[in-house]
Amino acid sequence: MFARGSRYATVATAVYVDASGQALPYKLLRVIPNPPAHQSHVVAQGERLDLIAHRYYRDPEQFWRICDANRALRPDDLTAEPGRGLAIPLVQGYVP
Repeated sequence: MFARGSRYATVATAVYVDASGQALPYKLLRVIPNPPAHQSHVVAQGERLDLIAHRYYRDPEQFWRICDANRALRPDDLTAEPGRGLAIPLVQGYVP
């Protein structure tokens, strides 16, 4: 259902059965782990989170790792204020 490497790929699936008996699969809540280590990044004017993710992970779709490390529910909030410091979690097995 989710792409390999997706933050939801390893989250357990449950099934809700509605009043008509239809089974509706859904994902359980994803637990956000504390990253074991991180680097920091200072946001520049006009910078985008996908480009920051590409810089550190060589994959713009990994922006969610930065969101998790900074406990952000709205990704755009992380880059809204130039000068803000962001925690950039290290990913096991990846060498920047």
